[in-house]
Amino acid sequence: MSDRNRRKFPWGKVLISISAAGTAVGVYVADWNETHIHNPSWPPHAKFHNAQTMSMGVALGAAVLHYLWKPNQTRASLDAAAVIASMYGLTQLSVALYPGVSSVDPPGKNTWPQLMTTLPSLGFVLAGYLLERRRTNHNGEY
Repeated sequence: MSDRNRRKFPWGKVLISISAAGTAVGVYVADWNETHIHNPSWPPHAKFHNAQTMSMGVALGAAVLHYLWKPNQTRASLDAAAVIASMYGLTQLSVALYPGVSSVDPPGKNTWPQLMTTLPSLGFVLAGYLLERRRTNHNGEY
């Protein structure tokens, strides 16, 4: 593949799309089970927030894909897609700032297994964004 063709192929959009799809699907892989939404020891309000988080993952993923692949792309739509694609991971990292939070329920150890997906996902978004910025002209158009 020539350098010109490589620059035309939207590698950055693909990386950001992988992150967005991972968010939309990953929340259900991680939480639609007996340790989360089907956990009989969780009170209904905890399940409410878990359900909201799962739906938020799908909504963020869908918004990212819309901004990335809609007709008439601009730098602004790329910027929006990258910001939205980063939100789930960044807010997941922010939980370390709250009191009494643990990455897993007892008796599990607080080893933050979420980092194994969150950090690569954010890396995909950053790499994808930088690749796509190179494909736009000075006016922010493709």
